[in-house]
Amino acid sequence: MRGVFVDANESLAVIFERLEKPGDPKVRIHRDPDITPEQYPEVLGGAEIAIVDHTALPTEIAKKCTGLKHVVFLGTGARSYMNPEELAGLGIEVHLIKGYGDTAVAECAIALMWAAARGIAEMDREMRAGNWLREDGMQLTGKTLGLIGFGGIAAEVARIARGSGMRVIAWNRSPKSSAGVDFVTLEKLLAESDVVSLHLLLNDETRGFLSAERIAAMKPGVILVNTARGAMVDEQAMIDALKSGQIRHAGLDVFNIEPLPKDHPLNKLRNVTLSAHSAFRTPEASENLIGAAWEHCRRIAAGT
Repeated sequence: MRGVFVDANESLAVIFERLEKPGDPKVRIHRDPDITPEQYPEVLGGAEIAIVDHTALPTEIAKKCTGLKHVVFLGTGARSYMNPEELAGLGIEVHLIKGYGDTAVAECAIALMWAAARGIAEMDREMRAGNWLREDGMQLTGKTLGLIGFGGIAAEVARIARGSGMRVIAWNRSPKSSAGVDFVTLEKLLAESDVVSLHLLLNDETRGFLSAERIAAMKPGVILVNTARGAMVDEQAMIDALKSGQIRHAGLDVFNIEPLPKDHPLNKLRNVTLSAHSAFRTPEASENLIGAAWEHCRRIAAGT
């Protein structure tokens, strides 16, 4: 059984090579992170396993990938890049990797929260332009953080936030419990939270989850943090709320269109802190990610 890491950047390629063990299935590393979907059939060359970092795999392209039986997606958000159900109909199984970057993403969410509360990015921009901008920030000690969705990342966010003196509440679609976290209705969370942080997986049920109505139900002057997926938020409603002050500040790592276009409305707002879908990017998370990808390949090759 053969595999191809179809869109490896150099740093992931180096880790992938280092973590290979004697007896592992043969996996070729294609060192080009900028391949197009149309290149899949040529790059795979009949291999049964495709390891995919970020390149979309449309179903029509997958039909042309002779021999492809498994896609090992480097993360949990495969639905943003392919349709797992349609691929399953072609006999292609999509394997996800969970938990590899929980701490990395949680720390980024916390960083965006603090930067939003104190206006760090805006002050930095203004000072570089020669302006001595000084404005009151939001003190977060004693404030309420509301977590929408409660998996591994949200649990890490809760741990860090509680350590900094915040009250943490959460809503999850299925019953959960966690020490020091109060689980409440979504309505109560939106009404009481000084900071709302999104931690849901993107699927048909969560697409557009933070609608205009739910944004309007949030506490006036709330900080919104999104390190999950841009499509979970009604983008125009969020922009309108940022302009009106309903949302004090948004810390965003994910967007509907990535890379974010230069002329995008979010780039023109003062009360937004942006990062380039990089919450998961730490050496520790990359090590965990590639190690888990190899384990998938070994399990697939062994037929277990």
